[in-house]
Amino acid sequence: MGSQRKVRVAVVFGGRSAEHAVSCASAGLVLGAIDRDKYEVVPIGIARDGRWVLTSGDPARLALTSGELPSVEAVATAGVSVTPQTGPGGGALAFSGPAAVPADLGEVDVVLPLLHGTFGEDGTIQGLLEMTGVRYAGAGVLASAVGMDKEYAKLLFAARGLPIGPYVVVRDRDWRASATGSAERKRVLDEIGELGWPVFVKPARGGSSIGTSRVGGPDELEAAIEEARRYDAKVLVEAAIDGAEVECAVLEGLDDGPPEASVPGQIVVGPASAWYDFEAKYLGTESGMEIPAPMPAEAAERVRSLACAAFDAVSCEGLARVDFFYTPAGDVVVNEINTMPGMTPASGFPKMWAATGLPLPALIDRIIATALAKRDGPR
Repeated sequence: MGSQRKVRVAVVFGGRSAEHAVSCASAGLVLGAIDRDKYEVVPIGIARDGRWVLTSGDPARLALTSGELPSVEAVATAGVSVTPQTGPGGGALAFSGPAAVPADLGEVDVVLPLLHGTFGEDGTIQGLLEMTGVRYAGAGVLASAVGMDKEYAKLLFAARGLPIGPYVVVRDRDWRASATGSAERKRVLDEIGELGWPVFVKPARGGSSIGTSRVGGPDELEAAIEEARRYDAKVLVEAAIDGAEVECAVLEGLDDGPPEASVPGQIVVGPASAWYDFEAKYLGTESGMEIPAPMPAEAAERVRSLACAAFDAVSCEGLARVDFFYTPAGDVVVNEINTMPGMTPASGFPKMWAATGLPLPALIDRIIATALAKRDGPR
């Protein structure tokens, strides 16, 4: 009697966004923790130029260090390319290369897209996988696109009555077509000035604090906007909120149940960093997270409730991380949602679930099981 084939999981990582290295590090952590007795793992990298390739599954080669950032190109299997394709009976991933590649390798049961930023977390790969008929973990096209665009996420949060902070959107047409000193640019700058100082300037569709600046006054503002525009034509300027930065991890409920939230964690920024930027998040040794967050039980429950409400507001599925501010007055303010949160060793999402009683291998099981239970067709 033949043994049943393991569930075949394609772990897709890398991508074309500025968060390529973070995605590689997320894949490294997952590849090191996934239960190989349950799953046959197919590691697939998307290079910075968009090529899909078979890669090494060695987690050590995907570590995020200050000396050298990981990349798909550094772990690619020479000569083996991957192409998503449709076909009778569902979609598959077609591999081309040496004869040593098994013919059925592309018949994956589920894709785990550990992709952050544009072309991965924004609904694009989700739409591609739906077109090819391949099941995948995480949010669908709409939730991914909305979660990626911080303006529209805030609009939906506000429509659902969730508390959000003041912000101004700097649109490409208002900025690019206006010369310095013009009336239109002055209007945008005046609106930002009404937020008060400091403010945070960030790409509207970005993450990992890449392209984000803390601006202490008007003299620094235009340069910060231009820096953010290197990564996205639309820029979000947010009022700084006096309070602790708190995060909460969310998972889709089981058996059509409501979403479930982890215990919250509070960001701790080391003395070498002025705020929680890329260096502090991923490379700093003194920054981290205190779990559970040092806050009253009532406030922690408020965070968990709002995290689930934010998850539902964007019609999210699978998993997400929701970020908050907790003010000295005891108010909880929703900042943003990440529909494919970081899964690096420094990331809060796996740490918060571990503290809630769901260690990483079990967390991966939960995410994959939820994806496999989905019906076929658009989500």
